[in-house]
Amino acid sequence: MSQNGDRYKFVDHPPDSYRRPDVNPYVRSYRTFGPEIIVGDQAPGFRGRWGEGAFDPPAPLHVEIGPGNGFYLSGMAGKHPDQNWLGVEIRFKRVVLCAKKIRAAGVPNAKITRYDAWCLRDIFADGEIAGLYTNHPDPWPKEKQVDKRLMSRPFAEWAAGALKPGAKWRLKTDFKSHVERLSGCLDGLPFRILGRSDDVLHAGTPWPAEDDIVTNYQQKFYNKNLPIYALWLERI
Repeated sequence: MSQNGDRYKFVDHPPDSYRRPDVNPYVRSYRTFGPEIIVGDQAPGFRGRWGEGAFDPPAPLHVEIGPGNGFYLSGMAGKHPDQNWLGVEIRFKRVVLCAKKIRAAGVPNAKITRYDAWCLRDIFADGEIAGLYTNHPDPWPKEKQVDKRLMSRPFAEWAAGALKPGAKWRLKTDFKSHVERLSGCLDGLPFRILGRSDDVLHAGTPWPAEDDIVTNYQQKFYNKNLPIYALWLERI
């Protein structure tokens, strides 16, 4: 991620070789873990060819940005063995934890790569993604942090290019401003809103309930009777 004044924008991603394994113990695990992880240095080489290059067999590509420990990613890959699932995560520890979850679930149609969510044009070609999932992106709740929020016009513009027509985009969040901000920045972009929920626990998701995963993080809000918000978009 790069900053120009207070504005965040898509930029080239620094290579993983800049990271020091002696400082972060997860760096070595990340580089040696196995086929569940595609290291960030290699990810741009799959641009436009994720189906034929990274997965066997080729299948529609579904992408989760920020999969955390991989609970949702591995679960959805298990629900949809006819789809390929790729997580994009920036933190080394979370990449490794996600890879462990993928391996434990035995889902060969899921992988994780380490990359910056503000640099996704590096690794995805236009019309390459069949489904996009953003679950609980960082809230950056202070007003002075608003330009750090991923749910923004620049991110929506990227998604409009990367998603193929008919592809769906799901947002689940505990931060209502993410839904409101994303809904408000779609003007002129090829999206339509299929549905919205301001309380997933009591009102349900806008997409079919059986086609969802309740993560441990989401369950914490349910246990406190706090709302989870959801927005469902279609690329038209």
